[in-house]
Amino acid sequence: MRVSELRFSLADVAGVRLAVSPANETVMSMWALADPVRYAVHLPWIDRARVTLRSPEVASQVRPLLELTQRGCWLPDFLTPAARPNVEMTEQLDQIAATPPDVVVQDLLATTPRRPLSPFGRALLTDPRGLLPELVDAVRVWYDEAIAPAWPRMRALLDADVAYRAAQLAEGGAGRLFEQLHPSLRWLGDRVVSDDPFERDFDLRGRGLALNPGVFTNRRVLWNLLEDSLPAGAYPVRAVGTLWEATAPPPGDPLARVIGPGRAALLNLLDAATTTTDLARLTGMSAGNVSQHLAALHAAGLVHRSRQGRHVLYRNTEAATVLLRASRGG
Repeated sequence: MRVSELRFSLADVAGVRLAVSPANETVMSMWALADPVRYAVHLPWIDRARVTLRSPEVASQVRPLLELTQRGCWLPDFLTPAARPNVEMTEQLDQIAATPPDVVVQDLLATTPRRPLSPFGRALLTDPRGLLPELVDAVRVWYDEAIAPAWPRMRALLDADVAYRAAQLAEGGAGRLFEQLHPSLRWLGDRVVSDDPFERDFDLRGRGLALNPGVFTNRRVLWNLLEDSLPAGAYPVRAVGTLWEATAPPPGDPLARVIGPGRAALLNLLDAATTTTDLARLTGMSAGNVSQHLAALHAAGLVHRSRQGRHVLYRNTEAATVLLRASRGG
């Protein structure tokens, strides 16, 4: 079995951090577009994204990104920069745009063992300074057209995962975090062993490791491990199967008769931490109505409220879980 090893010093263990990366989601979403069978959980998004891509103007602007993310391609590290807490898409685009030409070349060449570069990839290899802005524009357009409309929903799921993993790290240390992050990972005390095809033997050299959950990262942990890259890993987000669902209380829901259909609908959606904005989108209620219901549920001890960066997340308490189970006859 092929594996990669990431070697940690004490400084690296202390430097493990968790964040959400809008740039990663934007770039990796192209894989779902190219292989809908493998990414069937995202079919509602894929259908909308394909309509967006039928626009000749969008297709033309996005072409450089499409070529660098063809099915089976490895991604150049500079295109998926290590995320920082609360980083915004504009900051990550600026980071990609500031990639030195020699790093662009190095990262592109590192992808070629899997398959040859596309025509745009070859052109970028010969003129990284001149063509990098065109690639950055492609990422920006695809984010604006295909990712931004769904970003509140994605962000809520990703933030909930970060909060969950941060709790694991705080309660059980790096060993617990990595052992439970993905079945392909093993923590051996001073290193992580990853079952993957990349076969890297990598010393983090005191730089720590940025980890981000990925909506479109679906089979293994993907690493940024070139010497000039900030070490980073993208891992599959928890509960991705719930991402595009709009769950409502079933007809005749007994809980709805007790606490009202609006509050019952919210409790049915709060198995994963979610924002007010996303709850409004999922239920069709106004943000004001959602806030009023959440305040009442919070006061009754049925939802827990926490802050993750700029977002306030709500999630069912154990009391709410028991109440839901009882109402469903469980």
